[in-house]
Amino acid sequence: MKNICLLLLAITLVSCSERKVYRIGVSQCSEDIWREKQNQELVMGTYFYDNAKLEFASADDDDQMQISQINRFIDEDVDLLIVSPNQVNTISSAIDRAYDKGIPVILFDRKTDSEKYTAFMGADNLEMGSMIGKFIDGQRGSGVVLEIKGLKGSSPAQERHEGFVKGFADEGRLLTCDGDWTQESGFRLMDSVLQQRQDIVCVFGQNDRMAVGAYEAAKKRGLEKKMIFVGIDALPTKDGGIEQVMSGVLTASYIYPTRGDLLMKLAMSILEGKPYDKENLLKSALVTHENAEVMLMQAEEMGEQNKRLSTLHDRVDWYLLQYRHQKVYLLLMGIIALLAIGLLWYRIVAMRRRHQMERETFALVVGSQTATPSDSPRGEQQEEEGSDEAADITLVSKEEKEKIAEGGQFDTNFLDHLRQLVQEQMGSSDFGVETLASEMGLSRVQLYRKVKALTGRTPVDIIRLSRLNRASALLAQGHKNISEVAYDVGFSSPSYFTKCFKDEFGIVPGDAGGKE
Repeated sequence: MKNICLLLLAITLVSCSERKVYRIGVSQCSEDIWREKQNQELVMGTYFYDNAKLEFASADDDDQMQISQINRFIDEDVDLLIVSPNQVNTISSAIDRAYDKGIPVILFDRKTDSEKYTAFMGADNLEMGSMIGKFIDGQRGSGVVLEIKGLKGSSPAQERHEGFVKGFADEGRLLTCDGDWTQESGFRLMDSVLQQRQDIVCVFGQNDRMAVGAYEAAKKRGLEKKMIFVGIDALPTKDGGIEQVMSGVLTASYIYPTRGDLLMKLAMSILEGKPYDKENLLKSALVTHENAEVMLMQAEEMGEQNKRLSTLHDRVDWYLLQYRHQKVYLLLMGIIALLAIGLLWYRIVAMRRRHQMERETFALVVGSQTATPSDSPRGEQQEEEGSDEAADITLVSKEEKEKIAEGGQFDTNFLDHLRQLVQEQMGSSDFGVETLASEMGLSRVQLYRKVKALTGRTPVDIIRLSRLNRASALLAQGHKNISEVAYDVGFSSPSYFTKCFKDEFGIVPGDAGGKE
């Protein structure tokens, strides 16, 4: 508590001191959902700095407009410029003017043909193009691949094409045309190509919007199922690249990270004289149907966290406005610290509670490690009643089950039905997730999501652990040998049963009482 008080006092003293407010000009080459997301992240980044002010300008893909906007920022003596150049050559003179005047310049996403910049941040477009080229090369063995490039003269369009050519093995099958990053250009170019030829098997749009536009043009002619469509950006927004991959419109996309938070951190490091790297490459990844859902879930969770942080920030701003003329900064900083600590505590407790609930609900379905007949309070009665009832023994009591139900996420009927089906049908080697999903009246994906949400484990885990727990009980009784037990609980071979048993319990079936 003493340390917390000292920290709050230090924050208060810093807040009350005179600090320079840095004005940062942001010159975006265009307006689209990718840059909207980045701008929002930049604003979020200022929440960690009370001495930074952002001013945005968008050139709408107009070189002269961007030059004019940059010159205005220079004439207004901004403290730092963040620029995403429209093209490589056209606006270098304006950026050079800012740099020569002593204004630090961060280039983001795109570069110019000049070395007069303070730092660069962006993903490796050459690497992206190369990875997409290799991916497409492995999808179709013959036919023409159409590449719809971005705005001619922009560094991402040039670098992505160069990387794509390196990654794609057969350049003789490649057809290219110049788009302008918009969905309309992708549709227009694809429609024009299809009027002349229909041997296209794959389309690589240098961003997702152009790839989706090409898909719509192919769909208009009923040809979309004969092709695959690949893009770049993989935004987690509504109708963004990740959703397009999940829906099957795109076969794959490549994440082009926005990371306005890191961009803001880099800007403040430069302004405050802290160490920084001149070249800052952002990590990226290929998104396919196999991992799209997981990535979207992660992005949605981050989005919710950002909303909560924004709400918290707005409330703090309101408090500061109300008490601006009163010397209560210590109290306000204390409130902020307590809110942050409370939020962290809540998340930790909720996470622990959820993990505990998942473990206990999982035990309800598969049954805990069963007791041997000699350890059981029912003794000989359990032996006589047979293996089915022995396998149903669980260490979770009725009271504990009711306690779990208080968490609000425990679906008693669903889990009871799931457990009953597994216990009844596990003896069949044909019984698996597909059968279980059908019996539960759900699709395989729906079953996976619901079981995972309730237990933290997959349906495959449920079936395997149920079989192993029943096998453990049967082995402890000593009436059957290992092979008989393996087949009784649904394993297709004794050797695979032995491997699974050892992986789960750390011992071989023979050590658990099984006979050879």
